[in-house]
Amino acid sequence: MTEHRDPPPTAPADIRTHRLVYGCMGLGGGWDRQPYGAPEIAAAEAAIEAALEIGVTAFDHADIYRHGKSEAVFGEVLARTPGLRSRILLQTKCGIRLPDGTAPGFYDLRGSHIVHSVEQSLTRLRTDVIDVLLLHRPDPLADPEEVAEALAALHRQGLVRHFGVSNMAAAQVAYLQAHLDLPLVVNQLQMSLADRDWLEAGVLVNTRQSAELGFPLGTVEHCRSNRMSVQAWGSLAKGRFTGAQQNPAEHATAEHVTALAEHHGTTPETILLWWLQRHPARIVPVIGTAHPDRIRACADAARRAPELTHEQWYALWLTARNHPLP
Repeated sequence: MTEHRDPPPTAPADIRTHRLVYGCMGLGGGWDRQPYGAPEIAAAEAAIEAALEIGVTAFDHADIYRHGKSEAVFGEVLARTPGLRSRILLQTKCGIRLPDGTAPGFYDLRGSHIVHSVEQSLTRLRTDVIDVLLLHRPDPLADPEEVAEALAALHRQGLVRHFGVSNMAAAQVAYLQAHLDLPLVVNQLQMSLADRDWLEAGVLVNTRQSAELGFPLGTVEHCRSNRMSVQAWGSLAKGRFTGAQQNPAEHATAEHVTALAEHHGTTPETILLWWLQRHPARIVPVIGTAHPDRIRACADAARRAPELTHEQWYALWLTARNHPLP
């Protein structure tokens, strides 16, 4: 591939300085190999415009989203909007191979696959450089030296500016970083008021309940100690506290979220994002809705510092937890 020609983004080039990231997984149509068309491009354009409108200039992708169509429709919007690429930061992921009818899905962080995935993402996104590349899931067969060699080559060729990981524990991050000269700048994890194992792990130490958690203790602390941005995927909890409640505890939490939104003169979506942003790890929520109105409902999380008090933050947690602290 040729040397990149895209200029550095005029938006903050360090992903660690962004307050919100827009997640593009919902763009591109169905999770199938059917071609996209004008409606899918128009929907992507509307979502991107809504994100830019509220001040979000970092966009998160993955090579597998909608079988590549999420990146492709985004690339269509970039191609028809002169100057847009220089105003935004592009982040994408690689390392998951979807089932293809002849083989099951699996993880693949072989060097050749990383390089091929990046080349394909660059083509679909119609750009010459990816600002941040994340390794999507841990591959048990990954050779860290081979991974490091591939990442170094991509950086040397000017195809990727920065690197990070997704869904990795502290020990996995440290093991990989030990083989890299370039710093890992992001760890993207599932985090929300509904998915709280990342938080519970730190307070259930030395209790029987800790054995029930799937989140490795110390991961958030490791990221903070090493200046890695902690990004939260699933941050709006699939609407479970903003209209899609499934049980009495979620109904009670939704009522509390609504009351706090009214108190602070904002939206329930912002309250959920503020709850994450209020944590001292400076968590960066990834908002994944494809609905422009719901994107706009997150505006205050992009523009205003979290206004939840210590007591309000705990009240939200305890209401969602539905059990007293140990």
